[in-house]
Amino acid sequence: MRARYQLLMLAALAVVVFCQVLPHRVFAQGQVATALTGQVTSDEEGPMEGVVVSAKLDGSTITVSVYSDKQGHYSFPANRLEPGHYKLKTRAVGYDLDGPGVADLAAQKTTTVDLKLRKTKNIVPQLTNAEWLLSIPGTTEQKATLLNCVGCHTLERIVRSTHDADEFTQVIWRMMGYAQVSQPIKPQRRMDPDWAGNPEQYRKQAEYLATINLSSVAKWEYPLKTLPRPTGKATHAIITEYDLPRPTIMPHDVILDEHGNVWFTDFGEQYIGKMDPKTGKIKEFAVPELKTGYPVGLLDIEEDKAGDFWVGMMFQGALAKFDPKAEKFQVYKLQSDYNDNVAQLNMLGLRYDVDGKVWTDSAGHQELYRLDIKTGTYERFQAQKQQPDNGPFSIYGIDSDSHNNIYFSDYQSNWIGRVDAETGKYSWFQTPTPHSRPRRVKMDPQDHLYFGEYQGNNIGMLDTKTEKFIEWPLPTPWTGPYYVTWDKNGELWTGGMTTDRAVRLNPKTGQAIEYLMPKDTNMRRVFVDNSTTPVTFWTGSNHAASIVKVEPQD
Repeated sequence: MRARYQLLMLAALAVVVFCQVLPHRVFAQGQVATALTGQVTSDEEGPMEGVVVSAKLDGSTITVSVYSDKQGHYSFPANRLEPGHYKLKTRAVGYDLDGPGVADLAAQKTTTVDLKLRKTKNIVPQLTNAEWLLSIPGTTEQKATLLNCVGCHTLERIVRSTHDADEFTQVIWRMMGYAQVSQPIKPQRRMDPDWAGNPEQYRKQAEYLATINLSSVAKWEYPLKTLPRPTGKATHAIITEYDLPRPTIMPHDVILDEHGNVWFTDFGEQYIGKMDPKTGKIKEFAVPELKTGYPVGLLDIEEDKAGDFWVGMMFQGALAKFDPKAEKFQVYKLQSDYNDNVAQLNMLGLRYDVDGKVWTDSAGHQELYRLDIKTGTYERFQAQKQQPDNGPFSIYGIDSDSHNNIYFSDYQSNWIGRVDAETGKYSWFQTPTPHSRPRRVKMDPQDHLYFGEYQGNNIGMLDTKTEKFIEWPLPTPWTGPYYVTWDKNGELWTGGMTTDRAVRLNPKTGQAIEYLMPKDTNMRRVFVDNSTTPVTFWTGSNHAASIVKVEPQD
């Protein structure tokens, strides 16, 4: 009995010593240890739910963010933060962090840092574009014109301005002369001098903008409205942001290959990039510049069945195929009679395994082209001459079905078009929501065409076999969904170009979860990695030069 008692005492002592060596690190099986934790509070609310807490190690290019729960607690898993000195930031509209916001983490220890927030003295820089659209007066039609502005800059620039209507006609005219690949720190002029028309054609919009800015008042006379912070499941995620090497990099399309490498197109420069998500290391590959002096930048990137990547070279008037093993490009230049100063090849329909043909569009001429890979020649389809009504017409997204028929969206109205690959015949399908402005489109393996209804604020789907539509409304007004994809569980994902929220929607129930990003994140192409459980969401921060990963925890 005495020997057994001594053994039990030694075992108990070993447990105590082990727990003292690793305080707060030993949990039940399957539970992850914690590196950094604390509580977020304010005098106005007490414990605060839905505050984004971000931690960045000194000298690192990677920022990790979590959310505070209903009790105001936040927690960073130990496997996400290595030892060192961290700067902490928070995002909660209407509040600023009160204090320095730092943490020193040591190996094998849990650090506790409570965060106090105070009411901000200046809420204006904190508002998202969606919140500005909710705040400003005007009709839906008037506000919708501003959706054309958020691709390049925030609406804060407009509402802070002091331009009157006459000045705004000149400003809008000048803005229209810039290519979509522009950004405030790197504007790029179009090569077509007539593209923008004349200033007076923007008079109606100019008069409206002069009613919402500071041209005649010292302070806005309308209340500034804000969106609620995340709650419940919307706080169950970890976000990782990977800084890119230059502020001029605009990661427009982001996708993963089968090895887990992240690939992206630079919307404002002539590169495609590859990132190792384990280290954040970036490697860039220069795409040939074919038309000196023309705007540079790339849009769509797709991986074909051979593992090669195709990109739309936009104003350079070409498509390019990249072999990642040889690290070489093969360029398919638009023939000279089509390759004028308006030509702009953006998107790809990549089912050339069917017939050896790759589809693309010229956004400048609102035309479709079909590339014969063997000959390198393009066939033109003048879609703008086939449009079903007399309204404005603009091709945006395209994608091929299983037979390489091409489907495309009319971004100015609410049409989905189709060209039969064999006959060249056009078909047109009208979305249920008027002026929905369908944007990027994506075909699933069952030939269901998914798309974001940019102005309609819906996720849309066209069953190309039954020719029937389904629309799922998004919970936040003015979300501006750009691209839609799906995961292995049947859920749909999109990103808000105006809300800084990644949206996860259950199509069976229509219920959505929105994950608030740590900062301004102008999301375009979104991608879901189905190799993880739960799935992982990826996108580019087109205005903040970073790649963003969202890992839902349920």
